Amino acid sequence: MERISISQLFMLTLVFQIGTSVIFGFSSAAGSDAWLSTLICTVIGTCLIILYLILMRLQPGLTLVEWFPAQFGQWIGVPLAWFYMLHFLYNAGRTLGDIKDLIPTTILPGTPNWVIIGVFMIAISYALYSGIEVLARLAELILPVILVLFLIEIVLIFSSDIIDIKHLQPVLGEGWGRIWKAVWPNGIQQSFVETLEFAMIWTLVIDQKRIIKPTLLATVLYGMLLAAFDALAVLTFGEGTFSTSTYPLYRLVKVISVADFLENLDALGILYFVGTAFFKVSLQLYGVIRGVQLLLYLRDSRVLVMPISMIVFILGLTISRSTSEHWYSIKNLGYMGLIWWIIIPFLLLIVACIRRKFSNKSMVRSGF
Repeated sequence: MERISISQLFMLTLVFQIGTSVIFGFSSAAGSDAWLSTLICTVIGTCLIILYLILMRLQPGLTLVEWFPAQFGQWIGVPLAWFYMLHFLYNAGRTLGDIKDLIPTTILPGTPNWVIIGVFMIAISYALYSGIEVLARLAELILPVILVLFLIEIVLIFSSDIIDIKHLQPVLGEGWGRIWKAVWPNGIQQSFVETLEFAMIWTLVIDQKRIIKPTLLATVLYGMLLAAFDALAVLTFGEGTFSTSTYPLYRLVKVISVADFLENLDALGILYFVGTAFFKVSLQLYGVIRGVQLLLYLRDSRVLVMPISMIVFILGLTISRSTSEHWYSIKNLGYMGLIWWIIIPFLLLIVACIRRKFSNKSMVRSGF
């Protein structure tokens, strides 16, 4: 069985959560208070991830697809497990849709969508065939580079003399209404609750007792990083441009200009976008492949790599016809997402606690 270390879990969690958020304007609906909205999302998202971690501790050694049959029984649990695998597959297709929309409109105009997604999926399929250990070692190599690029971008932005502190003022100028609108329900569903997908990976960590700390640390670091970039985007563009731009954090890289020499660095933004998106789709599909393997009682998961990769390739191509349609579908699915990210896990927690309590009483009565 493949195994990963605690440090590798931290890096995989962080790069997964960053995903495609480094390009899109997270909480842009909150305008100049987007950074505050992101911090609130981080607090709520961290609480939900703690819920998932509690479920893991209550069911040691079991993956997400095994939680449901263990607590709800086969008739309810197995269909629920399949539902989550299909939803994770949809999420991977949606991430591919982000790539399909961004790259042809930025650095590769005129390139057919199927070529872009096809090349991307070939690399992902090879990574999936290699296994989670290879993905983890790759994250150890690439994540530090991405974080250094983030740091360089921040330094260059401050060096470009394009920051205006007045753009952040006044804080809470329009009250808490629009901030909460950006937080609930879509804000907390951007990578935070998607960490539930790691319930398919947590059982592979060498030291099971130390999973909680790196997972929560990665979540807090991601939230702070995203809040910093939102604040930088508002400081640079102002509320109007930030709220209406489709790719404000990508545009942030394009406006860098130091001494009329260091400029046109948009390839930098695309570089770390592609890198983090690669890991996000790979980990989403790894969870799907492992889940289907367990549900079908297959001995080797590699036989599923190609068929599942083909399915998500088709999903990525057909999930939306335009960027506006893509964003519209995400917003419309907001409240539906609360069912599988929050309501069902809460019900699972209640059932698991009740069953655990009755199990303990039975053991006491039996004299154990």
